[in-house]
Amino acid sequence: MTNVPFSVAFRWGIMATSDWVSSLEEDFSGLLKDSNCYSKNLVNELLLRVAKKVAVGSSQAREVHFSVGEDNSEDSETDASRKSSLCSDIHKQDVPVAAEAPVLDQKVEKPMDDRSDEAVLELLDSKKLKHRDLEKQVSCKERAVAIRRTHIERINGSSLENLPYKDYDYEKIHGACCENPIGFVPLPVGCVGPLKLDGDFITVPMATTEGTLIASTNRGCRVIEGSPEGVKAVILDDKMTRAPMVEFGTCDRALEFYLYLKEARNFEICKREFASTTKFGRLVNIDLELIGTKVILRFCATTGDAMGMNMVSKGANKVLEYLKGKFPDMDTLTVSSNYCADKKATQVNWMKGRGKTVQASCTIPKETIESVLKTSVDRMVEVGVDKCLLGSTLAGTIGGYNCHAANIVTAIFIATGQDPAQVVSSSMCITTLKKTLEGDLSICCKMNCLEVGTVGGGTFLDAQKSNLEMLKCWGSNAREPGDNAKRLAKIICATVLAGELSLLAAQCTHTLVSSHMNYNRSKLNLYEVDKPKPTRAEDQSFSATLRIERPSLKNSGRKDAMEVQCSHLL
Repeated sequence: MTNVPFSVAFRWGIMATSDWVSSLEEDFSGLLKDSNCYSKNLVNELLLRVAKKVAVGSSQAREVHFSVGEDNSEDSETDASRKSSLCSDIHKQDVPVAAEAPVLDQKVEKPMDDRSDEAVLELLDSKKLKHRDLEKQVSCKERAVAIRRTHIERINGSSLENLPYKDYDYEKIHGACCENPIGFVPLPVGCVGPLKLDGDFITVPMATTEGTLIASTNRGCRVIEGSPEGVKAVILDDKMTRAPMVEFGTCDRALEFYLYLKEARNFEICKREFASTTKFGRLVNIDLELIGTKVILRFCATTGDAMGMNMVSKGANKVLEYLKGKFPDMDTLTVSSNYCADKKATQVNWMKGRGKTVQASCTIPKETIESVLKTSVDRMVEVGVDKCLLGSTLAGTIGGYNCHAANIVTAIFIATGQDPAQVVSSSMCITTLKKTLEGDLSICCKMNCLEVGTVGGGTFLDAQKSNLEMLKCWGSNAREPGDNAKRLAKIICATVLAGELSLLAAQCTHTLVSSHMNYNRSKLNLYEVDKPKPTRAEDQSFSATLRIERPSLKNSGRKDAMEVQCSHLL
């Protein structure tokens, strides 16, 4: 019998002794060996938890429940969403304690910590362990990544040696940003600026692999420096949306529900229900759409400095629970009906807005247009209107009345930890140009759907946090919640304006193609593979002898013949 690390006596129908604990240890070991997650440390941890519950000097007796399976030392005993409590309260009685419970070591090894990498790989290869569960079985997150990489390499028959994975903080992303990690992709980050915005000078980080993008946007920033006031930006609207769809048995019942929500007093009740779920979220309005027996509720709410989609979803669910009490026959078909609309180019976002609605404007002296951009104000206006308005309209665009807003939005999104998939709507932009009475260029960019946040998502990762700190808008604004996210939105819109200026000028002067040929093409021969010189035997295996015959010029009864050795036939 294995010696247990503690002994304790308590009153629980019977008197527990060290023999009783040893028997319990034996039972645990037998059960766990059948579940692929056995380790001595896990058995001891289960026993220690039982001892803690029943042996500490408590005034309550406890009824013990056992659930054998995977154990995670990172779970809190109060986290009911991940595991149930080991005990439940029963009738109060005095519990004499014969021995003091041991002090538990909070850092508990996980089941696979004492196994070699190859032993864990054997379990993965035999499908007795899923690689998605490695972080539950191995304490060191980087070790879990290394094992997963080897497993994937074996499955695919390819190498991941050029995908880095070491020296990354996998603890931060675990359960937050990325599942089943196998490494990370390093992206070059450049900067543009100074960008003159609302009297401030800002250096803007951009992550991209597109050559000339940063150089071109930087030229736009230089042009803006020539403006007396620089760029002025303003937030016109601020709301994140989520649009559940509900259904009723009849059109009349759906109409009754629709009219109920139209009443101001009922909206106020929904507003209170929504506010009960969040500290920063505030329900602004509910846009309603009635279609037969179905009703769509587009919840619109401010979300502080968070992008806020989860915040709005949580609040919407709470309101639906309340409405279900009022309308028991209501069937919630989906929490997202695509009328939100998230990560899609839609008219509802373009017309009604989602996230931040921002406008940035600037007046550029004609001298700066001519000296820096090498073109004229008249030409900029002509090409800008024909390209951004006429051409885009003929193409049937939704919010694509611009030169290349998506380039700038994507680069800043990646650099600052935003959701890159939301570029599809966040890059919606209309760029307008006009010649002023003084002959200068007035340019304006309006973006209706900038879905950004300075808390949540990937904003807490070290690199992304550093970039947000460079912009002076990381985290939540303690004085004015929401101001940091608004600042980020203004910076993005102003940088888009800089990019629009430069690209439009390149098209006016017909230098777009030449600049890309000069600066967007690698000078390195990246695809040449060094091959060893073939041996004579290998060379001959790729050669053939051709015999050519023709009538002899000297003797008509004979033929002249010639043999040609041809190597490396295609």
